[in-house]
Amino acid sequence: MYDVVIVGAGPAGATFAKSFAEHDRNLKILLIDGQNEKNKKVCGGLLAPDAQEVLARFGLTLPKSILEDPQIFAVDTVDLVSKENRCYKRHYLNMDRYAFDKWLLSLVPQNVQIINAHCLSVKRTEGQYVLSLQTETGKQQLEAKAVVGADGASSVVRRCLFRKLPYQYVSIQQWYENSSKTIPPYSCVFDAKTSDSCSWTIRKGSYVVFGGAYKRAGCREAFEEQRKRFEEFMGQQLGQPVKREACLLTSPRKFSDFVTGKENAYLAGEAAGLISASSFEGISSAMLSGKLLAEAFLEGEDHAVIQKLYKKKTLPLRCKLYFKIFKMHILCSPFLRKVIMKSGIQSVKKYETVFK
Repeated sequence: MYDVVIVGAGPAGATFAKSFAEHDRNLKILLIDGQNEKNKKVCGGLLAPDAQEVLARFGLTLPKSILEDPQIFAVDTVDLVSKENRCYKRHYLNMDRYAFDKWLLSLVPQNVQIINAHCLSVKRTEGQYVLSLQTETGKQQLEAKAVVGADGASSVVRRCLFRKLPYQYVSIQQWYENSSKTIPPYSCVFDAKTSDSCSWTIRKGSYVVFGGAYKRAGCREAFEEQRKRFEEFMGQQLGQPVKREACLLTSPRKFSDFVTGKENAYLAGEAAGLISASSFEGISSAMLSGKLLAEAFLEGEDHAVIQKLYKKKTLPLRCKLYFKIFKMHILCSPFLRKVIMKSGIQSVKKYETVFK
């Protein structure tokens, strides 16, 4: 019997475990890490300004080993339908997402037990929870007085205990060995013919990652068609993929998509719907929600109070992400996007001279 079981050891789960366990060492806490070398989080691996700010507030600095080349100071925005192409100033830290998650996990105090397993189901029985796990040695069950779902878009905790899931895309990425300098370090791609959301290209050393968010029905066909349209626009082939990745991606559409929990079950990060609908940036919200949940646990005397505190503490975050939904509708509207890009507002004009 564990006092708290945390499902998911990404930024939300690791931050909650660190923030809570380093102040309360008397509880029996288990953190379930579902990632390994063969099963990694599918992510572009860019640390956005919001996430950089959260790291600064935590007083954290990134190890050099996490960073990837090149570092990014701009985003090339491409509309494959209108053929508009604009460059906007942005600063992202290019990193290895798996290494970043493992680094955060290394900061968790040793009084937290960490196991590598996949959570299959969560059931509530007599005010407690029974979790079924798939481990390297087989299936096993464990019990918990409280459970924290920090297991991302495909959250087993949310699916089993809360039923109601937010809108979800299928995120597909492919890696290509490509050293061509004509493909920008980072680009945001829109193509209304294949997706009502956005896609991206990101350089990772000698590789180019091309990926996007697609509706579930016909997602692979949409990806392949969009990739070909992007290659035609750029006037060159990406090449043969050396790696393929896919996962679910949460896209909140209404305020009720943000679910913090009930009774003695809690949700944090993307499992709670806390992700930007306009950019899919979720690391900052994951870490912040993990920190706020830890504060609620430390301040509340029982789970009813903890739930109220957590809901209150996350209200500014949920409101901020709610307004990102409106931004998403603007950016993903072909007409409005064309008007904005044609106007050149806040865009950066590139010099003709190219430094080699």
